Amino acid sequence: MEFVKCLGHPEEFYNLLRFRMGGRRNFITKMDQDSLSSSLKTCYKYLNQTSRSFAAVIQALDGEIRHAVCVFYLVLRALDTVEDDMSISVEKKIPMLRNFHTFLYEPEWRFTESTQKDRQVLEDFPTYCHYVAGLVGIGLSRLFSTSEFEDPLVGEDTECANSMGLFLQKTNIIRDYLEDQQEGRAFWPQEVWGRYVKKLEDFAKPENIDVAVQCLNELITNTLHHIPHVITYLSRLRNQSVFNFCAIPQVMAIATLAACYNNQQVFKGVVKIRKGQAVTLMMDATNMPAVKAIIHQYIEEIHHRIPSSDPSSSKTKEVISAIRTQSLPNCQLISRSHYSPIYLSFVMLLAALSWQYLSTLSQVTEDYVQTGEH
Repeated sequence: MEFVKCLGHPEEFYNLLRFRMGGRRNFITKMDQDSLSSSLKTCYKYLNQTSRSFAAVIQALDGEIRHAVCVFYLVLRALDTVEDDMSISVEKKIPMLRNFHTFLYEPEWRFTESTQKDRQVLEDFPTYCHYVAGLVGIGLSRLFSTSEFEDPLVGEDTECANSMGLFLQKTNIIRDYLEDQQEGRAFWPQEVWGRYVKKLEDFAKPENIDVAVQCLNELITNTLHHIPHVITYLSRLRNQSVFNFCAIPQVMAIATLAACYNNQQVFKGVVKIRKGQAVTLMMDATNMPAVKAIIHQYIEEIHHRIPSSDPSSSKTKEVISAIRTQSLPNCQLISRSHYSPIYLSFVMLLAALSWQYLSTLSQVTEDYVQTGEH
């Protein structure tokens, strides 16, 4: 099915095929599980259960920093789960969060009183995103610097590190509007949506689709403000595995924002980038010129889709203009299309025929073996 979705995007088809046929090893290294202690094996088991996307990039980090980031991520996900659970009273939640570090040394500690069903109305969007994501960016940056994988400046510039986390968190919140509504959560900031509707769930009503999209565009415009800091942060990284770890989620986020911008589907279903698109981004985002090219591509996509009647249109254009002049000035943007459409079409046809041939050969061989066994 993923290959079918890529038929209109030859380069994605080619990269997805490369990825499936072993190319992933160049970007996601396979850990030697046998060399891990039992406690580390448990940590990575929980990591894979918690987040497939972050699990992959975390395990691709070099050396001991991989284990530190794994544990750091799991602890913060646990804290985030408690913080987001509105069924826990404030009187019980605050002491639990303050003392959470002590529970890490109690193997038998569990919390089983959650009855997550209450709706959260988010009133302080920037502060919330800072605590659940910005602090993650700051903490990771300090780990990278302390381990000497990166220069001290990476850990010292908390503003850029904070923006790295905020850009990802805001993107996820924007994209997940409908899913969060269906599960009784509300993360869109009331200070924004309150100017368009009386209740956040009203955006899912067909008669409100126009104002829903206007609110969506305003939130995306707000999120684009973080891109200059993201570019500055990534430009400072020197370790390849750290660069990949940081850059891949960021380019996925800008592609997701472009897919969501001015898109009614955000309020009707799921908006996701194609698997071939994600694989292509993962394979491309290994150096700064490529990352700048990717960012340029998607902010231009957004720019071309700005409706003249949108209340945020002038602000969106202003933000994009600032990104162009401040973060992408006179840079040599590499071409993201390495092969001509004709060549890629030929490769696609050859790959499809080869895939079918190998599948048929595998089936014939299996039938032959089964016949021989009888």
